[in-house]
Parts: sequence; structure tokens; C-alpha cells
Amino acid sequence: MTTHQAPIAKFLIVFAAFVIVVSGLKMASSMVVPFLLAVFIAMIVSPLLAWLKQRQVPGSIAILLIISLILLIGLILGAVIGSSVESFRQDIPVYSAKLGEMSAAIQQWLAQQGIAIDAAQWQNSFDPSAVMRWVGSTLASFGNVMTNSVLILLTVIFILAENTSFGDKLRMARGDQNTQSWLAEFSSSIHGYLAIKSAISAVTGVLIYIWLTILGIDYAVLWGLIAFLLNFVPTVGSFIAAVPAVLLALVQLGLGSAGLTLLGFVVVNFVMGSAIEPRWMGKGLNLSPLVVFVSLVFWGWVLGPVGMLLSIPLTIMVKIALAANEDTRWISIMLGGSEAGKSVK
Repeated sequence: MTTHQAPIAKFLIVFAAFVIVVSGLKMASSMVVPFLLAVFIAMIVSPLLAWLKQRQVPGSIAILLIISLILLIGLILGAVIGSSVESFRQDIPVYSAKLGEMSAAIQQWLAQQGIAIDAAQWQNSFDPSAVMRWVGSTLASFGNVMTNSVLILLTVIFILAENTSFGDKLRMARGDQNTQSWLAEFSSSIHGYLAIKSAISAVTGVLIYIWLTILGIDYAVLWGLIAFLLNFVPTVGSFIAAVPAVLLALVQLGLGSAGLTLLGFVVVNFVMGSAIEPRWMGKGLNLSPLVVFVSLVFWGWVLGPVGMLLSIPLTIMVKIALAANEDTRWISIMLGGSEAGKSVK
């Protein structure tokens, strides 16, 4: 093999390995998604575990308290949201029919203005009821994942139990003190990001819920939950979260309430995303809009809606890991937004 052929062969080998791994992930998505969700939950509660251990709470008792807290939150969410999800899915045909009537009225008005559009083409190009069906299927996919709650909880327990000794084992395996400092920096950045992002997302969801409740929009708790989940997706998550709530407000209460609903989403996300979040988190953890879009499309295709929602936090984790190493910091900069590039100049 010549010198010129070696890089090409290496690229082909890496590309083939990538295709094989992605194909395996897609085929095993029913197992991979609960595992990723367990990793995500474990990373969120790890600071609480460290805090309890600093207060001289034994590790096993600390893990038991955290798992009890997770179960309590899960039961509350299941009781409050479960019935709402089922009722909403039953009402989807009603909402879809009303949206279809509005869509037909718009088409008729355009025809009166001299803009003739084929009915089938209009239906394929502009079908707002598809949004409601997508929301219903997404909520159903979350319910399917929650059927693996025992597996998720067990995985969280084992991850937390391994958390204390992982750093020591990695240092012994690598025989390098720099490994421990890199791991400490990586863990600190990840915990800080998840703690701040989770708090901001929770406040965003609560504010959206309060605003929609004041307006009298049905299933306000669902739209608050969706706002919380999609707030982990920068740039486009807030817009996606607003669409079903605005459409429901339009169907239920009319154009004025739909405008007020949209205004509430814009104000809340502007204040939380543009004013509070950069001040607490800084701009160094931003992702390029292109990276966000590609991550959503790619992981949505591989792992479904739940994987799509988890893709951005996991990509942020990869970005932090790359930034903590001098040899891979350039990749982290390339993944970041324009602010990250300016900050290193």
C-alpha cells in the first residue's frame, strides 16, 4: 500500500466502523434509549450524591435516598401527567378535525382571492393537524420508554454506585495523574451544565404552565412539560414547543388567545434563554446551530423522539469532554457557536 493510499484506507475503515455502530444503535434502540436516559438522570443527580457524602451520609443510604426521590417525582409526574396524556390523545381527532376545517377555510379564501390551489396538494403541503398527531405519538413514545422504568432505575443505581470508584480505577488503569485532573474538570463542567440547564428548563416549564393556565388553554401541564423537555434543545427547541400549544389555543379560544400564547412563549424564552441562562452558564457551552440541527435529525432517525431530545445534552457532554483535553479542544471549538470562536481569540 502506497503512502497516498494509507489515509484513504484509514478513512474508509473509520467510515465503515461508524456505519456499523450506527446501524447497531438503530437496531438496538429499544435498549439504548433507556440506557441513555439512565445516564442522563444519573448525571443530574450526581451532585446531590456528592453533597450527601460531604455531609457524612453513607454511600448506600445516599443512593437509596436519591432513588426514593426519583421514584417520588416519577409517581407524581405519572399521576398528574398520565391522565392528561391519555385524554389529549383521545381528543386529538377532534382537534385535528377543527384544524382541518380551518385549513379548508383558508384554502377557500385564497381561491376567492384568485389563488387556486389543488386540494390534495394543499393538504400535503399544509396540514396543521399533523402537529397534533406528532405530539401524540411523541408522548406515547415517552410512555413506552417509561415501561422500562425498572431497567432505568437499576442502571441509575449501578452508575451512582460506580461513581465513587471510577476515577481511582481510571487513574490506576492509565497510570497518569493528568487523567484524574481531566476527569475532575470534565465532571465539574458536566454537573454544572446539567444543574443550571435543568433548573432553567424547570422554571421555563412552570412559567409556561402558569401562563397557559391563566389563558385557559387545555392540557397546560402537558405544554409545560414539553417546554421543559425541549428547553434542553437550543435554538429550535423553544419554537417547536410553542407550535402545538399555539395551534390548540387557536382551535379552542380563537386567534387572540393564540397570539397571547405565542407572546408568552416568546417572552419566557427570551428572558430565560437570552438574559438569565448566558449569565449563569456562560456562552462557552453553546452549540453551532448547524450542529444542533444535524444532531436532532441524526439522533431522531437513529433513536426516535426520546433520543432526539437527549441528543443535545449528550452532544454538550461530548463537547465538554473534548474541551478538557488539549489535543481535542479544537473539535470542541468547531462544534461551538460563534461566541465560542470569538472567546478564544
